[in-house]
Amino acid sequence: MRYYSILRPVSALALLLTLSGTFTLCQASLNSDLFIEPGKQFALGGGQPGAFKVTARNVGNVAVEFKERPRNGGIFGRTTLQPGQTATLRYLAGSTAVLLNGSGQTANVRLRITGDTNLRMDYEPTGQQ
Repeated sequence: MRYYSILRPVSALALLLTLSGTFTLCQASLNSDLFIEPGKQFALGGGQPGAFKVTARNVGNVAVEFKERPRNGGIFGRTTLQPGQTATLRYLAGSTAVLLNGSGQTANVRLRITGDTNLRMDYEPTGQQ
């Protein structure tokens, strides 16, 4: 009888630690201090099974345009961040976040990405679909 009364709290503690570890893994995030050269765009994601969220702050001197390229094709504008502005954008599973620098200067954006963080990341020439 005493043996079982000791195991019950130990089992509960093991379950609690397992659940908290699983929750921590689901809350993965990436942080990036991103520089985008003039005439380039940065692609984040594309084909991933889950959705993701981008919290961005434009810490540079030029505007940065954020677009979404859905899995099924096309591209549409989400927002343009002027210097000093912050935005939080949600992207669907399989979508690509496209950050464009249409100016003649290097853009600088700080990003925090949460959700599905197993994302492709690459620079592309501006205007690539």
